[in-house]
Amino acid sequence: MSYAFFRRLAGLFLVMGVLLTSTSYAQTSTGQRDVLRDITSVVGLKPRFELQATSEVDNAAAVVYNGQRYLLYNPQFVAAVNRAGRTDWAGTSILAHEMGHHLNGHTLTGRGSNPADELEADEFSGFVLRKMGASLAQAQAAMAVISDEHGSATHPGRSQRLAAISRGWQQSNTQIAASTRTTAPSSAPAVLRPQTTAPAVARNVANRTAIVGKLTFRDAPDEPFYLTDRLNVVHVEPGTRTAEVVGRITRSDDEDFPLILVDSKQRRLYIDTSGAVYNPNGRLVAMLTDAS
Repeated sequence: MSYAFFRRLAGLFLVMGVLLTSTSYAQTSTGQRDVLRDITSVVGLKPRFELQATSEVDNAAAVVYNGQRYLLYNPQFVAAVNRAGRTDWAGTSILAHEMGHHLNGHTLTGRGSNPADELEADEFSGFVLRKMGASLAQAQAAMAVISDEHGSATHPGRSQRLAAISRGWQQSNTQIAASTRTTAPSSAPAVLRPQTTAPAVARNVANRTAIVGKLTFRDAPDEPFYLTDRLNVVHVEPGTRTAEVVGRITRSDDEDFPLILVDSKQRRLYIDTSGAVYNPNGRLVAMLTDAS
C-alpha cells in the first residue's frame, strides 16, 4: 500500500470520526450559515467550505480531505469566546481566521501550524471583519481572550496577533474609506480581559450526504457499494441512480479494528486501519478505499 493511499485513508477515518460527532452548519444555526456566506461574499468568493461543528477539535481547525475544504469548530468553544469577548464578532473572527488558512494555501503545505501562517490568517480575519462592519476591538476580541501572551514554535504571542488583525482591519478600512463616505466603525483597539477555557461540546450527527469511500467485496467485485458521509453503506443499482442503504459503519474501541460495518440483518464485519474488512471468522471479505 502506497504512502499516499495511506494518507488518504487516514484522512477518511478522520473525517468519518468528525462526522460521527458533528452537526452540520445548517442544523446548528441558520444564522451561522449566513455568517459563512457573509465572510466569503465580502472577498468575492462562493462559500465552498464545509463547516462542521464537532467535539473532535478543542477550538477550530482548517483541514482538507479528498479535495474538500473543511472548517471544523467546537461550538461550545466559540460560544465561550463570544461570552468572554462580550461580542458575537469573536466567534466570527475565529471562522474567518480558519478560512484565512485555506485561502492563503496553508492547508496545502503539510507543515502544520507556524507563527508566520498564523499571522497571515489573523490579518485576513481583521480584513474580513472590517468588511463585514466590525470595529477593530470586535475584530480583535477573540485573540485578546484566547491567545497566549508569549509566542511558541507554532503560534505567535498576543501582541503580534493583535497587531496582525489591526493591519488587516486598517487595510480594509482604507479601502472602504476610499470608496464610501459613510461613518467608519470605531478604530479603538480591544481591551484585554482574563483568558477563559471553553467546555466540551455535546455530540451530534451531520445531515449532509456525500460519497467518501468505496467498498469492494471479494465475492462481488463488480457490485458498487459506497460509504456516505453519514456513514451509511449504500448499494447502487447498475444503470440507475437508485441507491439502497444496506448497512452502516460505526466506531469501535478496538485500536486494530476501529470501524465496524453492521448490515440490515445486524451482521457485523470488522475494518482495520488499512481499510481491510474481515468477517467474524477472520476472513478478508472486502476492502474500504478512497472514493476517487
